[in-house]
Amino acid sequence: MSARLAGKVAIVTGAGQTPGDTIGNGRATAVLFAREGARVVVVDREQASALETEEQIRAAGGEASAFVGDVTRAEDCRTMAQACVERYGRIDVLHNNVGIGAGDSGPVHLSEEVWDRIHAVNAKSMFLTCKHVLPVMRRQRSGVILNVSSIASVCSVGLLAYKTSKAAVNALTHSLAIGNAEYGIRVNAILPGLMNTPMAIEGISRERGIAKDQLIRARDAQVPLGRKMGTAWDVAYAALFLASDEARFVTGVLLPVDGGQSARIG
Repeated sequence: MSARLAGKVAIVTGAGQTPGDTIGNGRATAVLFAREGARVVVVDREQASALETEEQIRAAGGEASAFVGDVTRAEDCRTMAQACVERYGRIDVLHNNVGIGAGDSGPVHLSEEVWDRIHAVNAKSMFLTCKHVLPVMRRQRSGVILNVSSIASVCSVGLLAYKTSKAAVNALTHSLAIGNAEYGIRVNAILPGLMNTPMAIEGISRERGIAKDQLIRARDAQVPLGRKMGTAWDVAYAALFLASDEARFVTGVLLPVDGGQSARIG
């Protein structure tokens, strides 16, 4: 069986990760894309983390190159796209994985600074990467854009900035899917639920001052399917399908990867 992304070139943003016991969504996706034949540009603002992901891919026999950049900056997004084309000649897949939620709250206690930071990282960054990658894909008349949103965008949560920023990602996905279909470009979003990743477990544990094992038990209990959180590999395999030619007729989709959490109504 041939590799599902053989001959493809993919950019994965947020492909480093927060230190922790498990693997993050971006790194898992970059590793899986490479395992399935893609040449991967590993983008992160932390050089050491990007290089670590690159080394993991190379050690497994894949091809990758690290790019250090802040995707909330237009110039970094421009040079990211340019560097990919200069190195590999094309861009077949853009996987937008960057997202944060630290400091979020409800409307009364949420600070303006946190609101601006979360929206810049979660929504503005995806607009900027798409702005600079789309001209390349339009010239090719082909390409796939994947935006990592969250089920928080469609579920009731108390985190106002995170929810609204991820709802913006859904709207961006829908708009880009329709606006770029004529160029043969597909645009879809993945909506992860509760995941056992370093950003979630180590990050929330530290921010809320609760033990990791206690947090894991509480999050597991909320998941209908097996009473256990998903992992970064669940997000990565959803991304692999959507990035592959198997999904050639799929665009404008918001795909929950959440063990049924967002389907539970009432």
